[in-house]
Amino acid sequence: MDWTDINLRHLRATVEIADRGTMNAAAAAVNLTQPAITQALARFEAMLDVPLFDRRHDGMTVTDAGALLVPRFHAALDHIASPHVTMARFRALIALADAGSYPAASAATGLSIPSLHRAVNDLSLSLRRPLVRRRGKVVMLTDAGVRMARAFRLARVELMAALAELAALKGHETRSIAIGAMPLSRARVLPAAVSRFLRRRPGVRITILEGSRAELIEPLRNGAIDMMVGALRLPLLEADFEQAALFEDRPVVIARAGHPLAGTQPAMSDLARYPWIIAAPGAPLRESWEALFSEHGIALPVVPIESGSVMTIRQLLIDNDFLTLLSPDQVTVELEAGWLCRIDTPVSPASRSIGVTTRASWRPTTVQGEFMADLEAVSQG
Repeated sequence: MDWTDINLRHLRATVEIADRGTMNAAAAAVNLTQPAITQALARFEAMLDVPLFDRRHDGMTVTDAGALLVPRFHAALDHIASPHVTMARFRALIALADAGSYPAASAATGLSIPSLHRAVNDLSLSLRRPLVRRRGKVVMLTDAGVRMARAFRLARVELMAALAELAALKGHETRSIAIGAMPLSRARVLPAAVSRFLRRRPGVRITILEGSRAELIEPLRNGAIDMMVGALRLPLLEADFEQAALFEDRPVVIARAGHPLAGTQPAMSDLARYPWIIAAPGAPLRESWEALFSEHGIALPVVPIESGSVMTIRQLLIDNDFLTLLSPDQVTVELEAGWLCRIDTPVSPASRSIGVTTRASWRPTTVQGEFMADLEAVSQG
């Protein structure tokens, strides 16, 4: 079963039955007759192939499957936030937002261009706000359209998670975890957590998207990834995100083996004489590096290369007299192989919090919750 097969009116009826406890009360809430809502629930349960409620003389109570699915249905409808949204309109706006044009949306979904036009136009009319605008031959979402498409994507996440949980309940594992991996998480914590998790849950599909925080924010916000793992931002400026710390990381100065400062006790002024490779302004590591010098009243060293790529930094260090500031976890192999070395500093750079960033509205599935626990376990181990 695909999420696009769901009838949103049946979904609303199901949620109202769960909230109100009786068919009659739910029927009044969704403006249906009692026979009509009974038939709607029967069709929905038949499509899911699982009963969502136990019918009793004094009302309706959710089954185990209902207790698992109804909260996700509720969350999906909260994101949709309008009774005027049908599945056709819902699907059309997401397709247009994802594909960027009506022809591309048609190719991606198999729906005709006229039907996509009609569905998006009907949605605009029913909501009394323009969702798209034309600039010549180009179709663009308005600000309202962008916000609605984001909300619809999050609703889609909830519907897909509900169906995946249902499949798992029936013994068919289709659940997945999508992780945004910032640079520091890739060295030790994330691989260790994934390995630990897959030993118990080999059937769960894990997708890892690598990038900087700036590159991963929108995928997280839109529901393309479930979490970001890496350096936290303190304070957190995005009201729609939440953070949970895993451990504190203290970066060190790294150089090539045989660097002129290797094996010495350099002063801060000595460190300032060499060129550095460091992350771009705004990154927590850059802030720690700047504080390392400014607190001693020393002008910042020359930074001919700004980069957050450990692979790039490693190769440049090996071939030159650059210095950098990195977590030892990020270059463990290179340090053990004797390609790179640590340079002692008069004072230690400030530590940074490494953790998980999620949407404030995120409801982890069972396996996503287990993976979060694995992240915590390997971080403390």
